[in-house]
Amino acid sequence: MASKNVLRRIFSNAGSRLLQCAAPRPGKHSQLLTARGMAAASAGGKIQAAPMVYVAGEEMTRYTMDRILERWIKPHVDTSAWEFFDLRAKNRDDTEDQVLRDVISAGARLKAIFKEPTITPTADQVKRLGLKKAWGSPNGAMRRGWNGITISRDTIHIDGVELGYKKPVFFERHAVGGEYSAGYKIVGKGKLTTTFVPEDGGEPVVVDDRKITDDLNAVVAYHNPLDNVTHLARIFFGRCLDAGIVPYVVTKKTVFKWQEPFWESMKTVFDAEFKQKFYDSGIMKPGSELVHLLSDAATMKLVVWTDGGFGMAAHNYDGDVLTDELAQVHKSPGFITSNLVGVDDNGTLIKEFEASHGTVTDMDEARLRGEETSLNPLGMVEGLIGAMNHAADVHGGSSSVHPWTGKLRAVIHKLFREGRGTRDLCGAGGLTTEQFIDAVAEEL
Repeated sequence: MASKNVLRRIFSNAGSRLLQCAAPRPGKHSQLLTARGMAAASAGGKIQAAPMVYVAGEEMTRYTMDRILERWIKPHVDTSAWEFFDLRAKNRDDTEDQVLRDVISAGARLKAIFKEPTITPTADQVKRLGLKKAWGSPNGAMRRGWNGITISRDTIHIDGVELGYKKPVFFERHAVGGEYSAGYKIVGKGKLTTTFVPEDGGEPVVVDDRKITDDLNAVVAYHNPLDNVTHLARIFFGRCLDAGIVPYVVTKKTVFKWQEPFWESMKTVFDAEFKQKFYDSGIMKPGSELVHLLSDAATMKLVVWTDGGFGMAAHNYDGDVLTDELAQVHKSPGFITSNLVGVDDNGTLIKEFEASHGTVTDMDEARLRGEETSLNPLGMVEGLIGAMNHAADVHGGSSSVHPWTGKLRAVIHKLFREGRGTRDLCGAGGLTTEQFIDAVAEEL
């Protein structure tokens, strides 16, 4: 893990394996892109994309992104510096999850990652796909492997198109801890004691001691790491300050007393480093305080605060649930971004970009039955744009990559404004998945 001192330096002022097992080539793309390389790519009619990791998923989202790569990206962009990985559940099974370990290693090396939605297999999917076991969440492993701090999920806005929120809404979801890394057992009657043993050899501490009287019980243990909450706070409050929106912190600390330190850490950073800046900018009135919202109150606020212009920060699970609601209020999960921010041992930011939604299984089943589908790919494409831009910032080439990704975004927005978007926004007269991809390709 990155040391506290390294993290403090960064944020103190911040407000298959390679498609079925060709191993990544360490160091090949670590140097900056040269002017000669950029010129050569331009001479061939394509921009040179900077090195990054591309993680392919499955089902409807993979089908859609495969077509987008062929129709939008490869005709205009040289992706030879990208490292591609196949993270389908079957490939994880076939490689004994080596493919996931390779993704984490490559991401730590290249610092920029785009990931399509993937499956964390259920018991039914284990049987249907013929897997050896129910593999754990790849997202959780990535967050731990890249020292994840926060998952930023924000509303996407299109000029001239009315969506759910009029102004931007930001959300920071703590990237680690909670139920996602829980251990559990199914047990019967008996006594349950949870004991903490200090690393320094101190006296063990009994965290909980209880009698279990039911014949069938799920016993669960998890923890919430708190060391990096101050860094999450600086990212969150800094982003809200730059965007001119009001921050709120969400917990259920009245009932879940262990959530109190999350609020205390957030408030300490706000009061010491940001309060006066929010006053001076006019975002908050002098004398006002950072507001805490209970998670059930936040659920209601997301529905009624449709003017937007606010941000929320929450624990891992609450952030997951509340951003699903955020997506629905804002018309579609296709209009929400999702960006994991982590850090390597040297203090360099690692950023992984993806959509906030899953693989859209029901739509994929309809496609396989021969029915029309209309998947909005904007959330995934915003993720791809974010990864390409961050890769260019890290490795070089931003002067050519950023204008092209800006053009791609502008074309997509233009089609939505003209009523030639997908049906989640444009209704029954909107385009099918394939028609929308083709329309953008023609514009490009």
